[in-house]
Amino acid sequence: MLSSSWNLSIFSSLFGILILCIPCFSEKAPYYTFARDATSAPEVVFFDYIVIGGGTSGCALAATLSQASNVLLLERGGLPYGNPNITNINGFTRNLADTSPSSPSQLFISTDGVFNHRARVLGGGSAINAGFFSRASNEYVKRMGWNPEVVNDSYEWVEKKVAFRPQINQWQSAVRNGLLEVGVRPYNGFTYEHLDGTKVGGSIFDQQGHRHTAADLLEYADPIKISVYLYATVEQIVFRTRGGRKPRAYGVRFQDSEGNSHLAFLNRGSKNEVLLSAGALGSPQMLMLSGIGPIRQLNAHEINVLVDQPMVGMGMSDNPMNAVFVPSPNPVEVSLIQVVGITGFKSYIEAASGPLELDWMRRMAHDFARVANQTMDSFKIPSVITIPGINPHLLHSPMQAGLILEKVAGPYSTGFLELTSKDPNENPVVTFNYFKDARDLQRCVHGMRTVAEVIDSTSFSNFRYPLTTSQALMNTMLTFPLNLRPKHLTASVSFEQFCIDTVMTIWHYHGGCQVGKVVDGDYKVFGVDGLRVVDGSTFIESPGTNPQATVMMLGRYMGQKILGDRLAGRRN
Repeated sequence: MLSSSWNLSIFSSLFGILILCIPCFSEKAPYYTFARDATSAPEVVFFDYIVIGGGTSGCALAATLSQASNVLLLERGGLPYGNPNITNINGFTRNLADTSPSSPSQLFISTDGVFNHRARVLGGGSAINAGFFSRASNEYVKRMGWNPEVVNDSYEWVEKKVAFRPQINQWQSAVRNGLLEVGVRPYNGFTYEHLDGTKVGGSIFDQQGHRHTAADLLEYADPIKISVYLYATVEQIVFRTRGGRKPRAYGVRFQDSEGNSHLAFLNRGSKNEVLLSAGALGSPQMLMLSGIGPIRQLNAHEINVLVDQPMVGMGMSDNPMNAVFVPSPNPVEVSLIQVVGITGFKSYIEAASGPLELDWMRRMAHDFARVANQTMDSFKIPSVITIPGINPHLLHSPMQAGLILEKVAGPYSTGFLELTSKDPNENPVVTFNYFKDARDLQRCVHGMRTVAEVIDSTSFSNFRYPLTTSQALMNTMLTFPLNLRPKHLTASVSFEQFCIDTVMTIWHYHGGCQVGKVVDGDYKVFGVDGLRVVDGSTFIESPGTNPQATVMMLGRYMGQKILGDRLAGRRN
């Protein structure tokens, strides 16, 4: 699950278009004695717990379990440390623009025609997102049936390592004041809590611009009881079937970067488990590859059917995001998401800013056209950016600019995921069905109207050219290749059509292994024993304004619960 950021289809993401021009910092990589390349793994290993996926949830889960058990964490990517495009705020867009086979962010395009990414690095989405850190609402915690005290303790455990109070400068201050001016009230100051109104949230970027990821939570791990194998691609979960009993997971088969196959088995004991934390694409994909899923799909790929489970891969949702690009007559600071307006109509208003390098943007457009099999005639940045009320000569590179976006909460609209092959490295095919439910479209319309009001507000006037209107800026968005969806002339006069035509991702997709449909309230997979799914694929709706805080919390929360159950079993 990618956290509070925008879509990298060039102009589609507000960060995808912003080169963040601040000095480059290098962060020393914490030295983990327990993290090594999977090529060094023995052919066969044994552990109490095997965690598949060293992402936002998996790192917290593995670190917690290692406090009382022997744990193996398998991650298909490498370390986030030492890569300045991950560790430094100015590398954010370059990281997402990397389409190489070893990129930490793996590009995929949904059937809806929207560009998206999945993480391929220790730390998961927290290593490639825009860093906003905010908790889920109390109502969300209650709906999930979680223990509020343990949830709060788990959030605090995460926050001690990765969350920081950002420094708010001119652009973010203007957005904050604009939100208050147009009625997104009250002002709640700085807080991690999810509260209606306008607030300053946390960030996993510290005030020196260094990123702190879920991989940092492994500093909590017992180095004697945990092993982390990097560049380890899990091919299949293996099960034991006996008589009339349910199949029981007892290990995994994984491959290293040189193509060597390895087996990791669970030690003997009824409390030992395989824990799947591969994310909203990876977890349902791995269940299917292991024989748990819709029988039609499994048969189509000649996968032995362990459990015919039609709900695996269903309920896939991605929160729609729409944005407006705002050239500024005055210098702007480099900022990612810091301020958010949490509206009563369930739309979240956020912003980012920084110098825009047009030449770099056009090179990136060329790369995306190649990946999307589009010609540059149909997929390009205009050679001259024309915005009514602004002298074109002022729109030169580097351009002082920012974006203001709205994200639809929920959402109500859902889709599905299907396998493309038996290769775990290959992205499954995903359909999110943006705005299929009319309630999501109405939330977007309300959100975009609020964005327009903020742009036109007195509080924001220092960052808006005097003769430019929000409508002119929205019309300009229609000229950029935000996605692969068709464009309609009515989008310039209809908020509804604007939302549909310019929809992007904010990387908060979820579902595929939902609670009550694929897993129970303890995240145990229906129909089998010894297997749980603990990540954002279990969510019915996205928590809060950005899910990463809650996904990390969930790893810690469930790790404690699993260890508690283990201890209770010993007493009994």
